[in-house]
Amino acid sequence: MLLKVTHAKYLKGYQLKLQFNDGLSGVINLQDHIHGPVFEPLKDKTFFKKFQLNRWTIEWENGADFAPEFLHELTAQQKKAIQPKS
Repeated sequence: MLLKVTHAKYLKGYQLKLQFNDGLSGVINLQDHIHGPVFEPLKDKTFFKKFQLNRWTIEWENGADFAPEFLHELTAQQKKAIQPKS
């Protein structure tokens, strides 16, 4: 199955709530993942908020985007980190 981001919502700071076509959903923080020239404009939170959902993932008007697989892994890691240990 090809992973796709099916819903994305800005929360605060660099946090987004994402949902994927395999049913996974959760909140991620992209602050530590904004590196390199194409991502530099995303450090401005006003610009960061202006993402759009394309057919596969989230993207910004300057061409910056994150692979859906990368976003999925971050979401899964975050969910695992906040689940109580049994």
